[in-house]
Amino acid sequence: MAATLLRCLVDERGWPYAEFNQRYKAAAAELYDRTTDPDLRNLLRGAEVAEMTYRRWTAGNVRTPARPAPQVLEHMFAGYTIRQLLGPAPEVAGSATPPPANYESELLMTAREAAAHAGGAASQAVPDITLDQLEEDVITLAQTYGCTPPFEVYRRAKELLVTAQEALERTQMPRQRSRAYLAAGQAAAVLAAGCFDLGALGPSAQLARTAALYGQVIEHGPLQAFAHGALALRAYWEGRPSEAVRLVHTAQRFTGLGDTAVTRLAVIEARSYGHLGNSEAAERAILASLETNTGRRDELHDDVGGEFGFPSDRVAMSNATTYLLLQNAEGAEQAADQALTLLNAKPEDQRPTLITAQAAVDLARARLMRRELDGATESLEQVFGVPPEWRGAGVVERIGSVRADLTHPDFQGSPEAAALGERIEHFCRIAAPSQLGAAARLAIES
Repeated sequence: MAATLLRCLVDERGWPYAEFNQRYKAAAAELYDRTTDPDLRNLLRGAEVAEMTYRRWTAGNVRTPARPAPQVLEHMFAGYTIRQLLGPAPEVAGSATPPPANYESELLMTAREAAAHAGGAASQAVPDITLDQLEEDVITLAQTYGCTPPFEVYRRAKELLVTAQEALERTQMPRQRSRAYLAAGQAAAVLAAGCFDLGALGPSAQLARTAALYGQVIEHGPLQAFAHGALALRAYWEGRPSEAVRLVHTAQRFTGLGDTAVTRLAVIEARSYGHLGNSEAAERAILASLETNTGRRDELHDDVGGEFGFPSDRVAMSNATTYLLLQNAEGAEQAADQALTLLNAKPEDQRPTLITAQAAVDLARARLMRRELDGATESLEQVFGVPPEWRGAGVVERIGSVRADLTHPDFQGSPEAAALGERIEHFCRIAAPSQLGAAARLAIES
């Protein structure tokens, strides 16, 4: 770049940066007193030039500086326009740049500029220990999801998502950004699950898409697969099972999935086909969910686990719901009973409340299909004891279906059926989704 006229004029006067800046401030103050333009006066008040900006002007790296620089420079060097000042000096236009008047000063300035740039880049980072804590907190929340009330999950996941987003705003280091994007995606996914359990399906879908986008940025297949699976769940809950199947198939194409991820998607696929009434496809998907055993793992579904995991008790519970959709009472009862057996074998403080309650309700529905009212009532006893803050959408919608089943003609005139129906209505009235005003949707109705 040829030397600018501004550079030549400054060198002729022997002004180092510090003196140039002082003269610039003085010129700005003079203009402040003379101008009647209120906008320009605001810009002139306290105007000065950073050293790096001065270097860019004199090196010819700027053609049209922002106000008030043009006005101040033209005032300092009367007779020259800003275009002339920041353009090549007439005597050197088209020729090589001559050595600066003070070569040693130029080298020192270049070194300071490089150091300032490097320092600025280094400051655009966050302490690794901050990201360590963020990752640990996200993992802990995911792993304790089943033992944490949905409202509390929502609160904590929201805080973690904000923390991750703030880290992304603060750091420009690729390694740190990748970690922060993953943490943000995981937090968004957990937050989506919490919203789903609270019956807030719209926010849940938006957060699942957010998780998918974060996963796309860092090309994280398992995170994208989990998010698409969550979107498939929402789709069939809202009566769009064909879309749910499409979303599952999209999720299954992501790379890096372990056995747990494949099993989870097979379960969701089975439920989607169940809503479509496609018994053959649903049975194939159920079989796939029970036979996936390649030994592959991924860092999200297997290493983090928790809400991202899908253990055998959850597989059995979910398949029981699919069998109910297929009107297969025997298959539903066997799967629900297996789920409860596996769940009850766990220590009480490690037993996921929502999964246990959902399995118990599915068992009750399977028994009602065979008109076993006493057996259904027995199965629901443990559900009625679930505190209101734990009564997530999956439980509420399932038990709402039991209430609908009790209207069957076979139960007309039964005091026991009437009493059970009233208990169910009270259970749902004070449940968490009802407190949010969530609209009822039958999770297992086609």
